Parts: sequence; C-alpha cells; structure tokens
Amino acid sequence: MKNIHDFLKAKEEKRKITMISTYEYWSAKICEEAGIDCILVGDSVGMVDAGLKTTLPVTVEEMIYHGRAVRRGAPNTFIVVDMPFMSYQVSPEEALKNAGKIMKESCCNAVKVEGGEEIAKTIEKLVSAGIPVMGHVGLTPQSVHALGGYKVQGKTEEDRKRIIKDAKILEQAGAFAVVLEAVPSDLAEEITEFLDIPTIGIGAGNKTDGQVLVFHDMMGFFDKSPKFVKRYVEGKKLFMEALKQFSNEVKEGIFPGEEHTYK
Repeated sequence: MKNIHDFLKAKEEKRKITMISTYEYWSAKICEEAGIDCILVGDSVGMVDAGLKTTLPVTVEEMIYHGRAVRRGAPNTFIVVDMPFMSYQVSPEEALKNAGKIMKESCCNAVKVEGGEEIAKTIEKLVSAGIPVMGHVGLTPQSVHALGGYKVQGKTEEDRKRIIKDAKILEQAGAFAVVLEAVPSDLAEEITEFLDIPTIGIGAGNKTDGQVLVFHDMMGFFDKSPKFVKRYVEGKKLFMEALKQFSNEVKEGIFPGEEHTYK
C-alpha cells in the first residue's frame, strides 16, 4: 500500500489487505521484507511492550517514539499510528493539533481513532486538514472501563444497529478504512458489504476486506492468546531454548569458541 487509494482499490478488486500491529524497528523491518501491506503502530504497545493492564496511560510522545522506530524499519510500508486516549476526545481542535504532531514527527501515513458518531466531527476536521484517518469500531480498547472489559461487541440487536450506524458515519466523515474488532462474523460481513471503504478485521471472522494481528501475539511470545489469534510460531519456546543453550554453553566454557574469538 502506497496511499489510501490503494486501500480502496484493494476492496474494489477483492484483494485481501494484510496489516500487522507492531512497535519496533526490527519487527517492522521483518514485516516489510515479508510484504505486509500495512503496519499499525498500536497503542497496545503499552500492554505488549510496557506490561500495562490497559492502553489508557499511553502518551502522544510514546506513540511518536514507536512510530519513528517503525518508520526506520519499514521505510516503504504504509504506516498508521494510533492516537492515544484523550489525545482526540477533548475537541476537534485538540485532535488536529495532536494528529499533526504525530504525522510530522513519526512520518506515518495516517492516524487511527476509536469510536463512532461521537467522533465524526473530529474525523472531518482531520481529513479536511489533509490527515488520512482510519476508524475503529466494535471493541474499542480505550473504552474498556465503559464497556465493562474486553468483551465481544454487537451481540444484541441494539448493539448491532449502533455498530452498523457508527461504521457508516465514519465512512461519511471521511475515514479511508475501518477496523472491526471482536464482533460476530455475520455483523462484520454485513458492514463490509455495505461500506465502500475497506474493513480490517480482528476477531471479526474472515469476510472482512483485510485482517490485522499483533506481531507478538501471532509469533507466540505470550503464554495465552485471545481466541481470534492464530499462533504461527511458538516464539517464546524458541527464545527460551536459545537462552538456555547460551547459558549452558557459557557455564561449560563452550561459548565463545575459536570462531567467535578475535586473534
């Protein structure tokens, strides 16, 4: 993906979009070399990299720091940076100020915001200033306390109607794509069919226009993963084996060997 028009073209041509959420130079570099379409620098960095219980404490400055690192690792990839909690909810003007700072200092291609009808004017403000915006409905982690935890959304008829309405409003406000998180697959399929912009699913079934997973989840670095995560490799196990081998070789005097020693 080179720009937002490529997202729309992919939907028109029914080509699935691949997106990975990651936060570091090295993982971003791997994603670009693997041909991933888009990288999301998610505010989930607070939980994955810093061990926080929610995404709420993450700051604009931290998102910029990680956005810069990802850009250095993936100079040719379309990069979206999350706007963290309370960086866009106060007012459209405050959101524009923070989004502009994120765009300028991280060199990303777009920002992502969570919510529906309540942030429509904010999205309009950003888009009118030339800032591409990706939306996010369903389970919105920044509202975890209001939602009562990390739960599947859209299971009642009332919630379904609200999520459908919010997705359409985001499109009308100017979002170029929307993330659908933790919603029933039939609801995600319905939204995907009536939106002209692409949908990126995470825990939303396989009928969306694309899929996103967190790099560290799919690589198996944690003991437990959400139901929607496929662990493509048991990364923690591989790392543990390597570290134990290193420890044993150091203690037994095997490492460093002649081939690792300067003469």
